Amino acid sequence: MKYLRPTLFLATIALLFSSCAYQNIFESKDQNSIADLLTVDSIYQHLITVDDKLSISVWNHDNMSIGSLFGIYNSNEVYGKWVMVDAAGYIMVPKIGRVRLGGLTCKEAADKLASLYSEILVDPNLVVKVLNRDVTILGEVRTPGKYILEKEKNTLTEIIGNAQGFEFYAEKKKIQLIRNNKSYQIDFTQLVDNNYQILVQAGDVINVPTRKGKSIDKKAPTLIPFASALTALAVIVSIILK
Repeated sequence: MKYLRPTLFLATIALLFSSCAYQNIFESKDQNSIADLLTVDSIYQHLITVDDKLSISVWNHDNMSIGSLFGIYNSNEVYGKWVMVDAAGYIMVPKIGRVRLGGLTCKEAADKLASLYSEILVDPNLVVKVLNRDVTILGEVRTPGKYILEKEKNTLTEIIGNAQGFEFYAEKKKIQLIRNNKSYQIDFTQLVDNNYQILVQAGDVINVPTRKGKSIDKKAPTLIPFASALTALAVIVSIILK
């Protein structure tokens, strides 16, 4: 009984601090090699797929365009006009009808449409753009959320920059990227130190986990007085039990 109370005291303190452990929602033991990400080189281009929202701009022919970049109307996803790729990879194009663009890059899609339009136009100039290519970034960044990929090629560093950078408790050595149901763990400090980049792709989810200690630091103002009270109680108990 003499040593039981101090033991209970220490066990209580340990339980309090262990309860502060932070659980990252995307923790996974199955991590794929980062080398798979680094093989995505500078020639990467997005392939048009199901549910992509496309704008089609035909120079000097707004009546044949869908959300024209060349016209007076805004062509982004929110305010502009667009056409969605169906489950079979097709879209409906003005003056032409149903055309399959699934599996093509934007450049290949523009070339295909230009060839079709050349039957009714002289040297048609076209631009095809995917409006809803986006990535999601979560965790310890200042503005987590979904970000549209405006450029064809976008790096992990740029996406973190778009999210206004890391929060204080960001675990930069264990950033998680989820792509096509595969998880990759990235040491961001190594990317910076070795001056190489990882290209993100549409649909990627980036999770910046929390360093250990965040919950303890947040609860410290309430835990310290409580721990002090327990310490005082333990001292009193030990004196009484002598």
